[in-house]
Amino acid sequence: GHTTGPSLNNDKLYKFAYSAEVYVDGVKASLQKSAGYRISSGVDVNLLWRNPDNDDDQLIKITIKDVQVENVNERPAAKSIFKGKSTEKIIRGKVKTFYSYQNEPGFTQNIKRGLASLFQLQLHSGSSREVDISGKCNTTYHVRQDQVTKIKDLDSCEIKKKGFTSHNRILDVGTKATSATVYVLEDSFIKSIKAEENFVFLLNYRQKTGAKIVSKQRLELRSVQAGLGLIAAKQVASVIKTLDPNYVAMPLEAEPVKSECKKCPSLSEHWQSIREHMHPDKLSKAEAAKSFLSFIQNIRKATKEEILKIIRSENKEFLPQVVDAVTSAQTPESLEAILEFLDFKDASTSTLQERFLYACGFASHPSETLLKSLTEKFKGDVANEEIRETLVIVMGALIRKLCDRGGCKLPAVVEAKRLILNRLEKAKKDDNVQMYLLALKNALLPEAIPVLLKYSESGEGPISSLAATALQRYDPSSLTKEVKETMNRIYHQTRRVHEKTVRTTAAAIILNSNPSYMEVKNILLSIGELPMEMNKYMLSMIQDILHFEMPSSKTVRQVLKDMRTHNYDRFSKMGSSSAYTGYITRGPDVSSTYSLDILYSGSGILRRSNMNIHVFDRNTELHAIQVVIEAQGLESIIAATPDEGEENLDSFAGMSAILFNFQLRPVTFFQGYGDLMSKMLSATGDPMNVVKGLVLLTDYLQEIQLQSGPMASAEFLGGLAIDISGGMEFSLWYRESKTNVKNRVATFIAGNTEVDSFFIKTGMETTLEAETSLDFISTVQFSQYPFLVCMQMDRVESPFRTHMTKYESLPSGRRYTARRGKAAVLAGNEYPLHQENSNMCKKVFGAKSDSAGSWF
Repeated sequence: GHTTGPSLNNDKLYKFAYSAEVYVDGVKASLQKSAGYRISSGVDVNLLWRNPDNDDDQLIKITIKDVQVENVNERPAAKSIFKGKSTEKIIRGKVKTFYSYQNEPGFTQNIKRGLASLFQLQLHSGSSREVDISGKCNTTYHVRQDQVTKIKDLDSCEIKKKGFTSHNRILDVGTKATSATVYVLEDSFIKSIKAEENFVFLLNYRQKTGAKIVSKQRLELRSVQAGLGLIAAKQVASVIKTLDPNYVAMPLEAEPVKSECKKCPSLSEHWQSIREHMHPDKLSKAEAAKSFLSFIQNIRKATKEEILKIIRSENKEFLPQVVDAVTSAQTPESLEAILEFLDFKDASTSTLQERFLYACGFASHPSETLLKSLTEKFKGDVANEEIRETLVIVMGALIRKLCDRGGCKLPAVVEAKRLILNRLEKAKKDDNVQMYLLALKNALLPEAIPVLLKYSESGEGPISSLAATALQRYDPSSLTKEVKETMNRIYHQTRRVHEKTVRTTAAAIILNSNPSYMEVKNILLSIGELPMEMNKYMLSMIQDILHFEMPSSKTVRQVLKDMRTHNYDRFSKMGSSSAYTGYITRGPDVSSTYSLDILYSGSGILRRSNMNIHVFDRNTELHAIQVVIEAQGLESIIAATPDEGEENLDSFAGMSAILFNFQLRPVTFFQGYGDLMSKMLSATGDPMNVVKGLVLLTDYLQEIQLQSGPMASAEFLGGLAIDISGGMEFSLWYRESKTNVKNRVATFIAGNTEVDSFFIKTGMETTLEAETSLDFISTVQFSQYPFLVCMQMDRVESPFRTHMTKYESLPSGRRYTARRGKAAVLAGNEYPLHQENSNMCKKVFGAKSDSAGSWF
């Protein structure tokens, strides 16, 4: 009547040969060169007791003996870390029996659990949820004559383990895990078992960078000998007591085991060793990003006191970088330390407060506690008004990240949402309204759409423009019929006159949201009736949709078959405004695009320049960078006539940036005519800093319980050292203006895939580093009409290096390593824009005088 598992004869001793192998290597590498090790042993199996009332209820004794540990691949004796080491010394703890002693090392118990799990099988096809060393997992059996195949769905396993992933899919790591065990039976007993697990980890944005872990188990029956026979008893408990009263029943799920690091440097020692790379002048170097990542890893293991000790002892040059790293660590201890150190009532430390807040905005896996802490700070006293503004903008970004992970109903998220929406409703001053709108631009809440529509249509100048650009950030699928209707009213000025910046944003929203035939037709018919530069801008936008094959290009082509919309008069409008999109890279994993659009006023002065870089794969998009420079009300300087609806605008110029989906606090170059004149007279020509610091982009950690017993982990960290600055220069003497946006970045990615077996560590480290600089310059000469405009987008040549190290190491310090690396230089590049721009640049640089004017 025996149905479920292998059948054991009462008086037989079954002798098996057992081996468990672990390999770690690159994804496509052959296992013959992998790092790893093999544990091999003899295994004796015999039946001790069978329940007299139930044949399937058996107590089996599994004895593991003659354990050997060796390299999984042959190595010359000089390179073998096991040379001269006895197994007893390596494993440190005797392997006894299936029932374990409570004080036995956890790793030894896990090896037993792994072996015991192999004996778990059923002899009929079907699926069930089974508990074994991997936890509670969905398991499917396929039975064919004397062969049973067990497939375990590793993604379904419930087991306690540490880990986190990055917020954006593109910046994250893709994983694939498989587990299969094949049993060959003879006379209803196990003749052999072969089990294999595969874990693959790939950086989504560069799938050449990745790792795999392969774990194999093999059990083969060698002989069957006479055994001792069964122990007679009613209950299993009395049998266990007879064998050894110290045996304790253990759960079959693995228990977490982590070997302690010996001789590891303290946090202070580590900081001293990397400190020089974190100097402000070195922040666009790959070494800065590398040091930043290693510092984060060590902060994550540190206590609050250790962290505070470094923060309190550092000088003001290095402190901002320490704040970046401590905040990016995202542990309860690091958050407590930084909040204890920062005093928001003290305006003199506003630089550090801003660095802390921006690092919170870029948090890879923010906690509810973080959002709650920031909300409390915002409600309290904040000495610096700009910090107060940054606080609420960052709260918006954290709301978005927590909602994306299903945390929209968390108490801290609900409270922060209510606070922003309620305060916006009551806000009277323009500055306050803008502050809450910026928070909503980061939060992207569906319930905020009606509020943003109200401000888009009835707000003044910058407020209206800000609300419209916030709506532009929503996924087109979440924009309602009301949004489209409002955007059409704004663009066509049905109810009131609007500024060009708001109207062009409204047009972009319509054209990007599956527009109807009539919506496209009405926009095309409006070209020719608009202010001159807006005519040219809208024309460029339509041509860009066609040349780049954007989603609405099909509808645009249909509309252009009508001669009333597609004629020479409409398509030959003069002007210097433009819009252009092109590819930076097109790859199998991800592609990236750049877009530049620039809108002038009729007098030739810049109204808005907008540079964007997007990265996307088949499923997700990441807004990597946006830098917008806006200017208004400058016509009075050159005695020109303002465009319709812009007669009463105050003089203003400023810059706004989005970095990795996070809208930063905008920067003002000047506000008002008096400020403008004083800046012109005291001009240095130096660009203003928008963002400078260290950003944690990829942050992935996954712990994996291998079926053979060991614990594995995969950790990928990607850091960015960034320096974005921008300036607007203006020369009345030469009647020339110039905007320059400099993006200097260095990136470092480190992956470590490791199997930690308590007595041996084996793994692979991969690193990738690059440095580059991207400049966007637009030069306008308005000494003649039509004025000359030249746009340039240049990337300097970029060094690019990759390294891979495979290793095996013992606690004694003995280590085997194999390294290989590759270095290359990516050539510099001037990105192409439309032909019209190239022709204009030739004229601008041909006509330029060598002398310089008065710039600011």
